[in-house]
Amino acid sequence: MKAISFEKDLQSNAYPGRGIMLGRTADGKNAVITYFIMGRSENSRNRVFVEEGEGIRTQAFDESKLTDPSLIIYAPVRVLGNKTIVTNGDQTDTVYDLMKEGQTFEQSLRTREFEPDGPNYTPRISGIIEINDGKMDMNMSILKSDDGDPNSSLRFTYSYENPLAGKGRFIHTYMNDGNPLPSYEGEPTLVDVNNDDIDTFTKKVWNALNEDNKVSLFVRYIDIATGKATSRIINKNK
Repeated sequence: MKAISFEKDLQSNAYPGRGIMLGRTADGKNAVITYFIMGRSENSRNRVFVEEGEGIRTQAFDESKLTDPSLIIYAPVRVLGNKTIVTNGDQTDTVYDLMKEGQTFEQSLRTREFEPDGPNYTPRISGIIEINDGKMDMNMSILKSDDGDPNSSLRFTYSYENPLAGKGRFIHTYMNDGNPLPSYEGEPTLVDVNNDDIDTFTKKVWNALNEDNKVSLFVRYIDIATGKATSRIINKNK
């Protein structure tokens, strides 16, 4: 697979939905986590990211306009020791709780499936980065319906041991806009990651997302040598 530009991939898709990109800076020093949310409805757009402990949580921007919190209010990012978990739903808590009990990333997600929001049946996408003794490993997962049929679940897990510097893997919920929304297809896209500092990188990603549909963006750099994390949040609602 040939790596493509992360920015150009975002620019080419008006509605990728929610997306996760995990990777490593070109100098090999930092693990990179990117998570964004987009929205078409007023309920989906009425959100912001807020810090919660070592992670983040979605929160209604205007509580009076919140109609259904079930699939839009959750903790996308949580930290378990030297592991950082990022997902597009409340399966973050599932992974955190079951890994704490000794199960693996893949085993914990066996207890979940796609979102119950027919006819879209939005995929649940998840990722995890582990930093240990100056080394990083990462895993990604997608749980989806079989071509929009809720009677069949498809489960894919991708493992990347010691991922290459300057490369990332990008997975999102929808191929593009539509009605119903078409689920993501294929393995996570290989994208280029350069040596931008976190502020420059965050700004580039935010600017590449569709102006009408983007809602919030989270970026974290983790120093692989020390485990120290630096994060940025951008919310459209202010």
